[in-house]
Amino acid sequence: MASKTNKTIPPALLLDPRHFLSLGFGSGLAPLAPGTFGTLAAVPVYWMMSTLALEIYLIITLLAFLLGIYLCGFTSRRLGVHDHSGIVWDEVVGYLITMIAVPVSWTWMLAGFILFRFFDVLKPWPIRWADKRLHGGFGIMFDDVLAGIFSLLALHSIQYVL
Repeated sequence: MASKTNKTIPPALLLDPRHFLSLGFGSGLAPLAPGTFGTLAAVPVYWMMSTLALEIYLIITLLAFLLGIYLCGFTSRRLGVHDHSGIVWDEVVGYLITMIAVPVSWTWMLAGFILFRFFDVLKPWPIRWADKRLHGGFGIMFDDVLAGIFSLLALHSIQYVL
């Protein structure tokens, strides 16, 4: 399979719930910056989850990660492209990780969005290593999990300083 590409995704794929989720509720079809649009799609998901008890939030986030391994691998195989740029469920999960136990406000959601996009695009070590070396659904998901963890640590550091 080829690596990241902007190969056109047929919109009809969204009719299959597995592709609908892996393509970030359709946000991955954005012609420019689908990862950014995928992260934007994660904001209302986080907003809906923000009132949950931390334990429930963590369980749902873990389940979204595990489901994502399957979903992203499924869509990747269907498209014939490893980690197609339109597959953005990993961004959704990465943003949910970023926002673990962060105060619920538009300021913190924006800060989390910016930090997650920063780490997801920049890919400092070991994120870049994971992106290059891990394959399949797990590989697609894991580099964004790491970007989410980096962003989470940065947000909590900012919160501590403030």
